[in-house]
Amino acid sequence: MRGLSIVTAGLALSCLVAPATAADPKGYNCTFEAGSARSYDKGRFKPERASRVAFGIDAVDADKQTATITRGDAKGALRVVRAVNALHFLEVVGEGYLNVTTVFDRDAKAAKHAAVHSRHFGVLGQPIVGQYHGHCSEK
Repeated sequence: MRGLSIVTAGLALSCLVAPATAADPKGYNCTFEAGSARSYDKGRFKPERASRVAFGIDAVDADKQTATITRGDAKGALRVVRAVNALHFLEVVGEGYLNVTTVFDRDAKAAKHAAVHSRHFGVLGQPIVGQYHGHCSEK
């Protein structure tokens, strides 16, 4: 009987993370107007000016866990991780630094997707981190 409970629970959980459908967006245009940034210097993080961030996400294939990020003419590879109500896009940039963008399910009232973009990098050995919030629209 215990085995049946585990199988039932597993089936219930698998329904929470639905497979991609034909209706899933294959790309987004993302804009982050607001955010915060911090740089680490002399033993503490200090605030920095956060600039507007915008980029495109293309060729989204959640089943294969792949996508492409586009900034102007530059393109990069993304890894896709599916969540219950969002897609996470992970980008490993030069020198191994990491950017993570989470695009949530479409907000029907706003007709766009709430999104968060986080950057973890450094310049000349100085850690710099930022987190931005904004929206992505379907391409």
